[in-house]
Amino acid sequence: GRALFLLRGRLRTAGPAGDCSPRGQAHLGTSSPAAQRAAQEAGVDEAGEDTEVRTRKKTFTEVQTERLDQAERTVLIKCPPKLNEKKLLQYLSSHGSIKSHFFFESRGIHALIEFSEKNSIGSLQDAVGIPNAAEHHVVPYKSRLFTFMLKNPVSQAAEETPVPLAPQFHIPVNELIQKLCCADSISSQMYILLNEYQLTEENTKLRFLACSLVRDFARAYFPDSTVKPFGSSVNTFGKLGCDVDMFLDFHDGQSHATKTKKGPFEMEYQMKRLPSERLATQKILSVIGDCLDNFGPGCASIQKILNARCPLVKFSHQPTGFHCDLSVSNSIAIRSSELLYIYGCLDSRVRALVFSVRCWARVHGLTNSVPGAWITNFSLTMMVMFFLQNRSPPVIPTLDQLKALAGEKDTHVIGGYDCSFVSDLNKIKPTKNTESLDVLLGGFFEYFGNFDFRRNSINLRKGKEVNKPESSPLYIWNPFEQDLNISKNVNQPQLEKFVAMARESAWILQKDDKTQRMINKEPWGLAALLIPFGKSNPSKMKNRMKGIGSETIRSLLDSLKLNNSTSLQKAVGK
Repeated sequence: GRALFLLRGRLRTAGPAGDCSPRGQAHLGTSSPAAQRAAQEAGVDEAGEDTEVRTRKKTFTEVQTERLDQAERTVLIKCPPKLNEKKLLQYLSSHGSIKSHFFFESRGIHALIEFSEKNSIGSLQDAVGIPNAAEHHVVPYKSRLFTFMLKNPVSQAAEETPVPLAPQFHIPVNELIQKLCCADSISSQMYILLNEYQLTEENTKLRFLACSLVRDFARAYFPDSTVKPFGSSVNTFGKLGCDVDMFLDFHDGQSHATKTKKGPFEMEYQMKRLPSERLATQKILSVIGDCLDNFGPGCASIQKILNARCPLVKFSHQPTGFHCDLSVSNSIAIRSSELLYIYGCLDSRVRALVFSVRCWARVHGLTNSVPGAWITNFSLTMMVMFFLQNRSPPVIPTLDQLKALAGEKDTHVIGGYDCSFVSDLNKIKPTKNTESLDVLLGGFFEYFGNFDFRRNSINLRKGKEVNKPESSPLYIWNPFEQDLNISKNVNQPQLEKFVAMARESAWILQKDDKTQRMINKEPWGLAALLIPFGKSNPSKMKNRMKGIGSETIRSLLDSLKLNNSTSLQKAVGK
C-alpha cells in the first residue's frame, strides 16, 4: 500500500516525449508477463494496458513530428511570483483556444501555454507591447517569449495566489532511498526510481520548445531548416535535469531536390560553395551562435566549439533552464536515439534496469557529468542492452535482427555506414523472457563482475562477445560506425573500479536479508546499493580491488611472455 501511494504520487498525465508511457507510468503496459508482474508488485493498476500499448506503438518519427508540431503552437510567459491563474488563462484565451498549460520555476515563475492553433500565437504577438527602453536599448526581435505583469501590483495582490509548479529536477538520492525502503520488492523499488527520475510530460514539452525557439532564429537564414532534439531528450532514457542535445537539420529542405524534373529545362538555386561539409558546418554554427548571443532573449554563456570532431555551440537557455548543445545534421546520432527508443518501448524492464544501473553508477563515482576517463551514460546504457541481449531467452533483439525486419523505408546508409533497422514496433515479436527485475539487476552485476574485459568486446549488432580489435581496457563497438569504440576514453583504473563495484553489488543482493534490514530500519535491496560502499565496508572493497589488480598484473605478465616468445622466435629465425 505504501509503495502504491509513493508511485501514484509521481504518476503524470503523459510520458516522456509522448513515447512509451503516455500516463507517465514508466512503461507499465508491456507484452512481458514478468514486467507486468513487476509493475503490479509496485502497486500499479494495469486496467488501461490495451490503450497504453496502442499508444506506445508509435514510431520514433511519428512522435518527433507530433512533438515538433506541438512546440510550434507553444509560447513561454514569465509571470509574477503570485498571480490569478484563471484571469491569465481568460486573457490568453481571447487569442485562441488553449490546449494545455503548466507553470514551472527557472529564474522566476514561467507558464508554458500550448494553443490549439498556431495562428493564435500571431494574434497574441500583435497585442503584446515592446519593453520600456528607458535604461537599455532593446533588440527588436519578437520571439515567443513574453513577460506578464500586473498593472497595479499592490491593489491586485489580494487576488493573487501561488501557482502549482511542475518539477524540473529529480529528488536527491537520500530522499529516494527513503522512498525505496517503503517498497515491498526490488522490482517495485526500481519502478519507483524510474518514476522519480524519468522525464515528465511537462519537461519534455519544454525541451521541444527550446529547440523550436532556436529554429525560429535558424529560419531567418535557412527557411526550410528544422531544429530537433536527439539523445536523452527523446530516446526514453532521459533523466530530469539532463542537457538538451539538438541539431540543425536541412534534410527537409533537401527533399525538393529529389522531385522528378519535367520538360527540357532545369532550374536550381545559386548557393555559396565551400571546399568541405565540415567548413560549411563550422560557418553555419558560428553565425547561429553569434545570432543567439547577440539577439536571443534568455540565451547566455554561448561557447562555439567549432574544432571538435563534431562541431557544436553550447549555450544556456535561461527561460527553460536547460544547458543546450547545438550541432548540424547529426544523422547517425539520431539513428542511435531511435534505436534506444525502440529498445525502451519493447519492454518496461529495459528502462527500469537502465535507470537503476545509471543511478547506481553515479552514486559510486563511476560516471560523471564532466568529460574524463570514466564510463559515460551512453556506454553504460549500451552495456545494459548487451546484457539483456544475452539473457536466455533474450529480453531484446540484436541490431542485426532488427535490420532483418527492416523494410524499404527503413534503409539508411549514412557516410558509408549501414544504419538500417525496423522502425515499426508492431513488427517486433515480444520477448519470451519472464525474469523479474530482481533477477535482472543481480544478473547484470554478476555478468559484468565476471566479464573477460581483457579479451572480449561488447557488440550490440551481433549480440555476443567478440575478440577486442585493439587493446583499449573497455571496448564497446559503436552500433553503426563499426570502426569506432564508444568507450575509448575509459582507462584501466576506472574499469577495475566498475568491476569491483559490480562484484560488491552482486554480493550484497545475494546476501541481503530484507526482513532483518527492515526490522533494523536499514536500507535494503536497491536502496542498499545506492549508499557508497567504502563508508560501510572499506576492508571488503580493498580485497575486491586487490583481486582486480592482480588480474591486471597477470594480464601484463601474459602479454610480456607473449612478446618475449615472439622476440625469441624472431631471433632464432635470424
